[in-house]
Amino acid sequence: MTNGGKGRTVAGVAWALSPVITLGLGTPLTFGYAAVRMKSLPYILSTGVYFALWVTFFATFAAEEGVGFAVNFIAFLLLALGGTIHALLIRPRVFGGSGARRSAFERAQEDARQRRQLRAMAAETARSDSELAREMHIGRPDLPRTYDDGGLVDINNAPAPALAAILGLTAEQANIIVDVRSQTGGFVSPEEVAALTALPPELTPRFAEYGVFLPKQ
Repeated sequence: MTNGGKGRTVAGVAWALSPVITLGLGTPLTFGYAAVRMKSLPYILSTGVYFALWVTFFATFAAEEGVGFAVNFIAFLLLALGGTIHALLIRPRVFGGSGARRSAFERAQEDARQRRQLRAMAAETARSDSELAREMHIGRPDLPRTYDDGGLVDINNAPAPALAAILGLTAEQANIIVDVRSQTGGFVSPEEVAALTALPPELTPRFAEYGVFLPKQ
């Protein structure tokens, strides 16, 4: 086992035992950490349950007998012992490599969704207000700008290297687009790009997803 693996194991055991070590008082924090790390609904719900038990424990803390005392004792057992058993069971997922990879994958998914939303908003601006889009340099990764358009490219005006980089084209394919748009005065749709350039049809979805068509300058 590597030093990193040993450290993760020690940290995982300490984390799993924290409910009983803190006599249940730290259990909501224990599972809150798991919820943040794993970004998964079951862990978020578990955190909510343990927080509710934590509130119940303090709400009935002064009870000396009867139902209140019983509720307080049960809340204590669930927080301290139940929380520890629960944490030990999920420790491999929270501190294991697979859990970390899954979290990284989920973060990548969320980032991709956010960039798709940015592209949709920027593309709508390009369709509805071309002058504003031009001023914001939407679709022009070759120009300085402060606005993130999510990775669009202006197929009518961006230089060949930008077309190649954003659309995943070869230099030859990008130059074909530049040559044809110079002859035709630009394109109005992804389908027109495909038809006039005779590029492979599998590229058309890329033109639709990443391309905008501002009037040619």
